Amino acid sequence: MAKTLYTRLALGLFMLLVTVGVLYSVISWYSLRGYVTSVNQQLHRDLAANLVQDRNLVDEGRLNQAALKELFDLYMTINPSIEIYLLDPRGEILSYSADPAKIKRKRVSMAPIRALLADKGAYPILGDDPRSHERRKVFSVTPIPSARQPEGYLYVVLRGEEFDMAEVMARNGHFIEMSAWAVGIALTVGMLAGLAVFRLLTRRLSRLTGLVERFETADHGHLPSERWQQLRPQVRDEIDYLGVAFDRMAERIASQIDQLQEKDALRRRLVAQVSHDLRTPLASMQGYVESLRMKRQSLSEQEQEQFLDIALAEGRRLSRQVDELFELAALEAKEKRPQPEPFPLPELIHDVAQKHGASAAEKGITLAVAGIQAMPLAYGDLGMTERVLDNLIGNAIEYSPADSQVTLTLAQRDGQLELEVRDQGPGIPDADLPHVFDAFYRGDSGNAPGHAGLGLAIAKRIMTLQDGAIRVANRPSGGSAFTITLPPAH
Repeated sequence: MAKTLYTRLALGLFMLLVTVGVLYSVISWYSLRGYVTSVNQQLHRDLAANLVQDRNLVDEGRLNQAALKELFDLYMTINPSIEIYLLDPRGEILSYSADPAKIKRKRVSMAPIRALLADKGAYPILGDDPRSHERRKVFSVTPIPSARQPEGYLYVVLRGEEFDMAEVMARNGHFIEMSAWAVGIALTVGMLAGLAVFRLLTRRLSRLTGLVERFETADHGHLPSERWQQLRPQVRDEIDYLGVAFDRMAERIASQIDQLQEKDALRRRLVAQVSHDLRTPLASMQGYVESLRMKRQSLSEQEQEQFLDIALAEGRRLSRQVDELFELAALEAKEKRPQPEPFPLPELIHDVAQKHGASAAEKGITLAVAGIQAMPLAYGDLGMTERVLDNLIGNAIEYSPADSQVTLTLAQRDGQLELEVRDQGPGIPDADLPHVFDAFYRGDSGNAPGHAGLGLAIAKRIMTLQDGAIRVANRPSGGSAFTITLPPAH
């Protein structure tokens, strides 16, 4: 519970309110103290002058010592909050109304006295406290017997020792009690209001957390039945935006899990197919070699040569399938990347056609090159493009009947360079056309012996990597037509 966001917010609010309350009390105390000091000095700024006038301290231009002593005795009894001192012109203390045992100074500074006499509107001005070497207090002062011929000053400390003791008692008692009540009430009200606000804010976060937990514990690939956009159709703040972002993330994760499951199923199917395709020539090769070894004495030389030729053909078939498998894996992993460069496509076509001329002639098939011969340079990987052409022309020769023709037609359409490889074979069933470029795919028509269904998948991947394209279609007159497209060089 202590680790929840709501608890942490509540604890943070509590600490914040306590800090604010303490700072408020301290600031209020010092502000109030300064204010009271100023008001006290302002209210009693003429107290010293009134005492001189009311108590007849000056008689015929001279200080009346008897009246002064009577004043000291009187104010020590009826108003212990003030202390009265008689000073000479240099600030020396001549007499006073306070307890003699508590007087620590023999002289007070004249600078505050002159400042107050010069400007009685300046508040507060603090003077020396005769009871302490460090403390300073507000005061009232007047020259005696007159301002024109001062023989001394009547110096009245407005907050005497009795007042300080009473103030300390009040501060330690009533003020602290009132401050504690004020801070406590403010803290309670603020805490309750803050907790209510935090509950409103964290309630949606709790619901979003519940959605995340349900998605986490649900079956992989299944979206939660409850969506944030169903709960909050309108996005109003960051929490709603986070909820919508979670919905989108959950959709992507579910989609990716579905794709991974599909790819895993495909991988299993491919592994099974590869195992079958590799096992077939291997088993055939092994069978003929074992037969040759066991029956060597009973076989004629011609039969032995036949067995060896078949075993060698199966070994080459196996080698070709392994090479194609590694080539496709390298292309899929992008370990083998094209190195595009400008090259003349017609020259490449003639070279590849010449290379396959012998195998075509063995079946009585004619290789014909037609179409535009003067065209811009193509932009692609020369070696990879030749690999694609070898596959297409080889397949066309293999599937074409004897005494037919394989036509290689060059064209330029929509700013792209095209080469069509057209044969006169049986064509491709319509159901198989969408899958001819899938690895290991075999349609009902069946592939020729020795083919694992990787050649066209490799061709498709090569053309995609070099920003080209490859497509297939059946001809109305019979046979199939494979077309590759390459961009021109700029």
